[in-house]
Amino acid sequence: MWLYLAVVLAGLYLLRRWHRERQMVPRLSEKYVLITGCDSGFGNLLARQLDARGLRVLAACLTKTGAAQLQAVTSSRLQTVLLDVTSSQSIAAATAWVRECVGDQGLWGLVNNAGTAIPTAPNEWLTKDDFVKVLDVNLVGLIEVTLSLLPLVRRAQGRVVNVSSVMGRVSFFGGG
Repeated sequence: MWLYLAVVLAGLYLLRRWHRERQMVPRLSEKYVLITGCDSGFGNLLARQLDARGLRVLAACLTKTGAAQLQAVTSSRLQTVLLDVTSSQSIAAATAWVRECVGDQGLWGLVNNAGTAIPTAPNEWLTKDDFVKVLDVNLVGLIEVTLSLLPLVRRAQGRVVNVSSVMGRVSFFGGG
């Protein structure tokens, strides 16, 4: 009896997995995804991978150098914008640019990847401003970017993905 139950459950699991893997997103090449923090690391890699899969990637970089390097290795589907998530003016300008790019279609995905763990040092070496700078980038900037772009994400029935690091869970230096 237990063997039959196990076989049926395994069969249902495999059938569900097969069905899920066969599902495709229609018109993927028409979807827009904005990724913050694309100068290097995960954001840069994700932007290149989504571009290779055919999505329209709007890559937000902090520096002109990072934006130029990313554009040099990707297709014309990827567009870059300069964005400093600690600056309300920069966020407003980037939001207007994104709105112009996506039009009525909306934003299918928003990946909040911009983050920092610097400065990292023992507490005695850090000032209040050091902690505030990290919070401005990793928390306040994320919130402001999300709130600015949320109407576009809702229009496309898109998703918001927040990327964080282990530094949010473990304190190697400071903070304790």
